[in-house]
Amino acid sequence: MSESLQLATFAGGCFWCMVEPFDERPGIENIVSGYTGGHTENPTYMQVITETTGHKEAVQITYDPEIFPYERLVELFWQQIDPTDAGGQFADRGESYTTAIYYHNEEQKQIAEESKRRLQQSGIFKDPIVTPVLPAETFYEAEDKHQDYYKKNAFHYKRYKKGSGRADFIKNTWKLEKNKEELKKQLTDIQYKVTQENGTERPFQNEYFDHEEEGIYVDIVSKEPLFSSKDKYDAGCGWPSFTKPIEKQQVEEEMDTSHGMIRTEVRSQQADSHLGHVFDDGPKDQGGLRYCINSAALEFVPKQEMEERGYAHYLYLFK
Repeated sequence: MSESLQLATFAGGCFWCMVEPFDERPGIENIVSGYTGGHTENPTYMQVITETTGHKEAVQITYDPEIFPYERLVELFWQQIDPTDAGGQFADRGESYTTAIYYHNEEQKQIAEESKRRLQQSGIFKDPIVTPVLPAETFYEAEDKHQDYYKKNAFHYKRYKKGSGRADFIKNTWKLEKNKEELKKQLTDIQYKVTQENGTERPFQNEYFDHEEEGIYVDIVSKEPLFSSKDKYDAGCGWPSFTKPIEKQQVEEEMDTSHGMIRTEVRSQQADSHLGHVFDDGPKDQGGLRYCINSAALEFVPKQEMEERGYAHYLYLFK
């Protein structure tokens, strides 16, 4: 493993559900599903689920801390689990499905413990957070059929995540609480119409369609990072166009059948803001997609202001 890469290990219940949230983000080199924390060497899945091995289902992530810092990994981990549940996770019960953060060095330990303290103080969870922060132990790779399960068995995975209760718990716990009246005061008329009423601004008569400055574009409501100037190009359509989001998990795609057309709508993950649509007529050498986004849904953060405004960990985009 390269000296610049590090390991992070998390137990978050069923390991099928702990790969997708981290996978294919910048700086994430590899994710392996497996078992750790127990006393049985080289356990099998069938042994672990008997609850006699002491192992938990876990994922081990190889990452570049210069691009995706450990703080962000821990933050994402909390957003996938119920950290107040000492008996398992959602529909999966037993020790093998309980949660833990396994640190690989003292810095990780301190970051994880401080993150846990802040989460408890935030009031998001009323009950005590019981997820322990523990030293990393031997990690045993799970059978091949359990690796990248969300890709290999996408339909079953989605049904399982929904049916177990995990999907709804995550959505209800971490969704941005929006007050429509307050938003009407905070946003301009066109910003509100676009983000909250699925509106569309006029082409060529919007703020960013021909904007070329270096920086990132964030959601006008939640300020979550969405797109980079590095992926912006002139599609000639009159709206800001991007070949991809900064991280695919930051946007959600939904079928849109309005106006007598079948299109793919793009919404922000955290604020559920309507952003625009994605089409398959983008540059072929950059993946072939065109994210056609309303300027009114975005706020631009110049590169020179990113650090002071809390986006320092995205400066790798411009190196």
